[in-house]
Amino acid sequence: KDQINHLVEIVRNPLDYNVPEWFVNRKRDFKDNSSGQALGGALDTKLRDDLERLRKIRAHRGIRHMFGLKVRGQRTKTTNRHGRTMGVKTKK
Repeated sequence: KDQINHLVEIVRNPLDYNVPEWFVNRKRDFKDNSSGQALGGALDTKLRDDLERLRKIRAHRGIRHMFGLKVRGQRTKTTNRHGRTMGVKTKK
């Protein structure tokens, strides 16, 4: 029981246990410029807030998220064609 509680504490506050900053999932948070670990529902909420902020300031990433397009520079000419017409129509 004590080992489990110790592991939970390490996961919640990894920077207190000499875990490198690049390993946490919230590096340099936009609001308070601090790094930390977000878990469960808090992670979902922070991600939603970040995307909403990007949409609000009309950043390139926010606009791509709005339209449901690829965000990180992937090719979109021939991939990710779900729900759209594909191919060329030929005359019969």
